Amino acid sequence: MTHGGVSSTGASKKQVTMTINGKPYRADEGEIFLGVALREKIAIPHLCYEPSLDPYGACRLCMVEVVKRGKREMTTSCTLQAAEGLEVVTDTPEIVKHRNILFELYLAEAPKSEVIKAMAARYGVTKTRFLKKLDTTDSLGNKCVLCGLCVRACNEIMGAGAIGFINRGPYTVVNTPYFEPTKDCYGCGACVKVCPTNAVEMEDVADTRVMKSWSATKVPLALCDCCGKYYAPKALAIATLARITPSLKEEIAALCPACRGKRIAREEILAGSGGAGNHG
Repeated sequence: MTHGGVSSTGASKKQVTMTINGKPYRADEGEIFLGVALREKIAIPHLCYEPSLDPYGACRLCMVEVVKRGKREMTTSCTLQAAEGLEVVTDTPEIVKHRNILFELYLAEAPKSEVIKAMAARYGVTKTRFLKKLDTTDSLGNKCVLCGLCVRACNEIMGAGAIGFINRGPYTVVNTPYFEPTKDCYGCGACVKVCPTNAVEMEDVADTRVMKSWSATKVPLALCDCCGKYYAPKALAIATLARITPSLKEEIAALCPACRGKRIAREEILAGSGGAGNHG
């Protein structure tokens, strides 16, 4: 990972110059092209790109044309890496045609997604020739485009594997195994955060987090001993605290992050002043 041209190991990354739509831009060698374009405010539509996950070009919306020896070839910009002399065009007639067809397909696949409607409209696509019957039983509200980000976040980031793809072809959906509540779900909300179409929903009800999209899986929440508020999934809080070294004192570990920060700051202030004047 790089930050401002410096890798996580402290070594400087080699800078390269590439051309986007006829203009030169600088980037780190090997940097994801889509990330560079977004940083430079060059509009490229995309759905499956998530910086915390390895790109895999599933949605195909981010296609661009790479110019090599006078010839052009289409490729996904989320899997393309910055290199010296790289020449890319993002809005050729072929790209526009490809993009518009995909938008029509996504409008049909996720007819209730306001995100898809707004994104397609920005590129001039407001209706679709492809029809798909609304599924009134769809737990994702007819908003899912099967990009797989929620599944990947659950598996690759959280290591939970609580959800996955079910069925094949046009009947493919994402949900828990056998469409039943699962004990593997941490209730972390990573799936909600990465979903590009706002299809995944969860809700906190009293002491329980309900993963509404995942067969109404229920996850107990941890209660703060200080403010009395439920603040995070209990199992996730326990697992997170177990990784902290040195471990927190029991009375501090039982607090929410906000109260914990205040308690630690208070103790440090008292320790620094020697406790003088404090009799509370």
